[in-house]
Amino acid sequence: MFELIKKDSTSRARLGKVTTAHGLFDTPAFMPVGTQGTVKALDPRELHECGAQIILGNTYHLFLRPGLEILEEAGGLHRFINWDRPILTDSGGFQVFSLAKIRKIKPHGVEFKSHLDGSALFLGPKEAMEIQRIIGSDIAMVLDECPPHDSPRPKMEEAVQRTLRWAEECLKQPRADHQHYFGIVQGGSDPEMRQKCAEGLNQMEFDGYAVGGVSVGEPEPEMMLAVEYSEPFLPEHKPRYAMGLGIPNQIVELVARGIDMFDCVLPTRVARNGTAFTYQGAIHIKAAYQKKNWGPIEEGCECYACRNFSRAYLRHLIHVDEILGLRMLSVHNTFMYQRLMRDIRKSIADGTFEAFRAEFARNYQPSAPVRKSREQAASAKV
Repeated sequence: MFELIKKDSTSRARLGKVTTAHGLFDTPAFMPVGTQGTVKALDPRELHECGAQIILGNTYHLFLRPGLEILEEAGGLHRFINWDRPILTDSGGFQVFSLAKIRKIKPHGVEFKSHLDGSALFLGPKEAMEIQRIIGSDIAMVLDECPPHDSPRPKMEEAVQRTLRWAEECLKQPRADHQHYFGIVQGGSDPEMRQKCAEGLNQMEFDGYAVGGVSVGEPEPEMMLAVEYSEPFLPEHKPRYAMGLGIPNQIVELVARGIDMFDCVLPTRVARNGTAFTYQGAIHIKAAYQKKNWGPIEEGCECYACRNFSRAYLRHLIHVDEILGLRMLSVHNTFMYQRLMRDIRKSIADGTFEAFRAEFARNYQPSAPVRKSREQAASAKV
């Protein structure tokens, strides 16, 4: 499944390739989030034009709507949404623990009430993998428990033990043809718990491994530590995925720490609020000073929005609530993330990643509104 092509000589960055039933994708890779069967505001053609090689779907939301009957009759999620490239699905566990109105953890899963109508539901390893089998995703994530990052050690230990037990049960479940299973490392910012979880998952021989329990409201240094505590214990010949991350400068730093795959709702979420990502940081198209700015969102960007529209026009569209404005910002942000991943991959291939990393850090200025939106994304993941 995973081909490790090159390792950077000055960091833990890696260049690789993942092969799936619906084609391959290059790593490091960023997966646009299609929570409910669509990357918000974008169609498959635009995703192709932006360079997206793989997208993410959400098991919890797809299970609730449109439901398994529709997905099965459609022939799986690929056919239902007309996407011919790889799809990764999360297990739904994060949403159960963060969105469910009421939940009760049982030995073999979680009883909870739907955040939509309060109906009683159950999700365990068997159910999570069955839903993903029907969805037909190329990569299916196991069910895990994602406790609050500031949970006391006994609670964190319980979550790790449950995560390992559920992971083993997930591996026993039937899977769709050529479907790959990824394990998820939990343990908060406790190095001992992270190591224990990673080593336990290694013994189960998953197709890939994810670092979970990050971007859940913890400070950024703590998030980085959680990755650093996990990555050394993940096998080199398998892909590594940091779930729910992140902001462009974080992605560069996490690539340097050995991570291969990323996802985050931010590119399209902040676009809907009038914010665009650039190599210099986030800019606010809604701001008054953009009113007579006739330049593109980002000089040198080749996305459809930058090739055809000015900041002034896009600001006008957003202020009058025209859908085209948020769609074009979504196009730009999605393109920008894919452009960033291409540049990262090229720098690793050329042996210049460390120089790229330093230059990006000098130029990129995170903004407060984006940080706030990231915290909201951590609480919802939709």
